[in-house]
Amino acid sequence: MAGNIFQILSHFFARYGYWAVFFGVMLENAGLPVPGETILLFSGFLAFHGQLKLWRAIVTAIAGATLGDSLGYLVGYWGGARLLHRLRGKPFFPARQFDNAQTSLQRYGHWAVLVARFITGLRVLAGPFAGAFGMPYRHFLMANFSGAVLWAAVIGYVGFAFGSNWMRIVRVVKEADIAILTVVLAGAVAWFIWRRKAQARGGE
Repeated sequence: MAGNIFQILSHFFARYGYWAVFFGVMLENAGLPVPGETILLFSGFLAFHGQLKLWRAIVTAIAGATLGDSLGYLVGYWGGARLLHRLRGKPFFPARQFDNAQTSLQRYGHWAVLVARFITGLRVLAGPFAGAFGMPYRHFLMANFSGAVLWAAVIGYVGFAFGSNWMRIVRVVKEADIAILTVVLAGAVAWFIWRRKAQARGGE
């Protein structure tokens, strides 16, 4: 699989250069099934071999990620809110949990947007959910841009640092995604348990 990805990406970069980084990252962050993170990794790999400038690939990825997530935010803002409010109070989506989720995102949403940037899958959902729950765009943009800078720099440098072995790059990033997701899920569960206990104490 990694070998096939290598061949496909080699073809795209040979033809489109930095545009492959921009549109690959932008489309993934906008919600389309495009391997933006893998494309950015490959740009770091190519920079190691002198075929691209690493700093330029990172800046291009930052621009693509910021724009893509902003498009996702607009999708959530224009259409997602209506869908979520229709689900409010339905089975598996109790009104109280809906309201708590909305309040938490509005209060701590900038951290959620920043952390989600580093997790495959969640990265795509951060923009639409922030828009749907009414997170102010200026707050979203600040968190989105900050996350994009950190993410693009880290992933680009990982591709550069392991530039002698493409297979190793893919394996390292997959393991990192799993580790980060595990930490985030554990934190979310701990927060949920703490919140329920605090509510129970408050109701006594």
